[in-house]
Amino acid sequence: MDTNKMREQVSKEFKAWFAGYERSREVNGWMPLEPFVVAHMHNAFIASRESVVVELPSPSDHEIYNDKSDFLHIDGESLMSSVRYAIEAQGLKVAQ
Repeated sequence: MDTNKMREQVSKEFKAWFAGYERSREVNGWMPLEPFVVAHMHNAFIASRESVVVELPSPSDHEIYNDKSDFLHIDGESLMSSVRYAIEAQGLKVAQ
């Protein structure tokens, strides 16, 4: 997944979280946050996701990828692709 797509996804997650915060704020009678504070929170949220990079082991480095008795019956490359997709779906980077 490219960086722009990840940022869009993380922005959506932040907006969903902030909408929930706003509902709580209104119910509890809290004062609204200043726009610059929200902008900084948004930037920090994105930066926190971008700073995490997951490095996956090589399929040849680990026996689990080559275990033919695996109940999933997935070869190492397919398993790595699935794991990479799942990690990127959470807005995190996977090292190449």
